[in-house]
Amino acid sequence: MAIRPIRLFPDAVLRTRADEVHEIDAGVRKLVTDMWDTMDHAEGVGLAAPQVGVSRRVFVYDDRDGHRGALINPSYTVPSSDSEFDYEGCLSVPEIGGEIDRPLEIDVTGTDENGDEVRFHADGLLARICQHEIDHLDGIMFMQRLTGDARKEAMAAIRSAEWFGMPAILGDLVFEEIGAAEVEAGQLSVAEAQDR
Repeated sequence: MAIRPIRLFPDAVLRTRADEVHEIDAGVRKLVTDMWDTMDHAEGVGLAAPQVGVSRRVFVYDDRDGHRGALINPSYTVPSSDSEFDYEGCLSVPEIGGEIDRPLEIDVTGTDENGDEVRFHADGLLARICQHEIDHLDGIMFMQRLTGDARKEAMAAIRSAEWFGMPAILGDLVFEEIGAAEVEAGQLSVAEAQDR
C-alpha cells in the first residue's frame, strides 16, 4: 500500500492541463495502484493524477455502487441536454464544495491500466465523478464551474482555510513544504512526517 500526499489548491499542477500517456508501463500501473490506495485512504470517490502531483491524464474512481476503475487518456461525449445541479467537493480543496451543474449522462472512453480500451455509459454519480476528474486533467477546478456569489463564497472559504498555502495533505496531516517533498521522494515515511 502506497498512499501519496494529495496536492492542495492552488498548486500549479492542479491548474495545468495534464500530459497524455503514450505508453502504459509498470510506472503507470504503479501510479494507478497508488492512486486507488490514496483515494480509498481519503474516502474519496475519484482522484486524478495531478492531485498526487503527477501531470498525466489518469484518474481512478469508485462510485460505491459497483463501478470502480481507472481511466487513462479519458474523454466523454454528452448524448443529452439534460443537466442537474448537485453538490461536489474535492480532495484538493478539503471541506469546501458547491452546487455544480453537470450533464446527467455521458458516454466515456479511455484505456485501463492493462492497456485495454474502455467504453461505458455513465449516469448519476458515476457521470459526475468522471466529469469532475476529467476537469482535473484539463486543469479545471470545481470552483471555476461555480457562478456569482457561490464562487465568491467558495474562494473566500478557501483563502481562509487552515490548509491554504500548504502544498499537500494526507488524512488530517498537512505537510509543510519540506515534509511533502521528502515523503514524495521516498526519503521520509508518512509516519515519520507525522512525528515531526
